[in-house]
Amino acid sequence: MFVSPDRIREVVEREGAIAYDATGVELGHHGDKCSFDAIIERYKLTDPALLELAKIVRAADTNKLEYAPESIGLEAIASGSMMLTKDDHEAIEKQSYVYDSLYAYCKLRLVKQKHASEIEKLEPKQRREFLRVRVREESL
Repeated sequence: MFVSPDRIREVVEREGAIAYDATGVELGHHGDKCSFDAIIERYKLTDPALLELAKIVRAADTNKLEYAPESIGLEAIASGSMMLTKDDHEAIEKQSYVYDSLYAYCKLRLVKQKHASEIEKLEPKQRREFLRVRVREESL
């Protein structure tokens, strides 16, 4: 649910909601970390691919694009989608695919690191299939 900043406290108390990405809330920006980082820390999430994704999101969300090259594209897509959609709900719906794809990309990078010696022995077509299977099935 989206509410104006001046109504956050009232709505949180009335609805039992968890405030997110607003000034002064637990799941907001703190220092050089963004709301995505706050969620990861609060809920003690440890998935390595999610932690890699957090670096990209943090760089885009805190305008420190030099920390993760992929953040430049994420910032462009997120900003552009806000111009094309009628509200935050629609923007989030449309951006979900981008975040899912970036998560898969982060997992792919980790799988490539983990299986580098196996991958180099495979032909390109076998390599793609090997990576596709590992990204979909493997816990890191």
